[in-house]
Amino acid sequence: MSSNKKNWIKVKTEVAYENPWIKVEHHDVINPSGGEGIYGQVNFKNIATGIIPLDKDGFTWLIGQHRFPLDEYSWEIPEGGCPFTEDVLVAAKRELQEEAGILAKKWTMISKIHTSNSVCNEVGFIFLAEDLEFTEAKPEETEDLQVKKVHIKDAIKMVMENKITDSISVAGLLKVGVLKKLF
Repeated sequence: MSSNKKNWIKVKTEVAYENPWIKVEHHDVINPSGGEGIYGQVNFKNIATGIIPLDKDGFTWLIGQHRFPLDEYSWEIPEGGCPFTEDVLVAAKRELQEEAGILAKKWTMISKIHTSNSVCNEVGFIFLAEDLEFTEAKPEETEDLQVKKVHIKDAIKMVMENKITDSISVAGLLKVGVLKKLF
C-alpha cells in the first residue's frame, strides 16, 4: 500500500552507548509532520530465535529464568541470539539443545517477528521443532534455567492468563495454537 505520507528524516545520528549486544543511537530528526525532534533507537547485534519443541503427545518445554531488565521471573519458550553471520536455523538448534537438552529432526519456521519496532530493530524467527530426541542441556554460565514440560494447551493457557508475557513466546505459542487448530 502506497501513500503520500512523509517519512522520518534523520538529520544527525550519534552513538550514545554500545556494548557487545546492543548499540543505542540518538537521532535528531524531522518528523513526518515536518517538526524537529529526537528519536532514540536500540540496534541489536544478534537475531533473536525462539523454538517451540512439540512432542507427539502435545507436550512442549518452557524455560524459566530471572530477567534482569524486569527484575522478574519469566517463563518462556527456549530462546537465544544468532549472530548475523550465522544461519538462524543452526542457532535455533544450538539454543534448543543448550537450554532444554532437546534435538529435533523436523524444523519449521513459523514466524518472523519484530519484538518492539517503535524503539528497536530487533528481528526474531520462531521455529516449531518436532520429532524430538533428548540429550543433556548445556546452559551458558550466565544462565540459571529451570526447564518445565507442559502440554501445549497449558502453555497457551499461561499466555492467556498473562503468566507468559515474553513477546516471542506469546507470538510463537499462539501461532502454534492456530497452526495445530487448538482453539
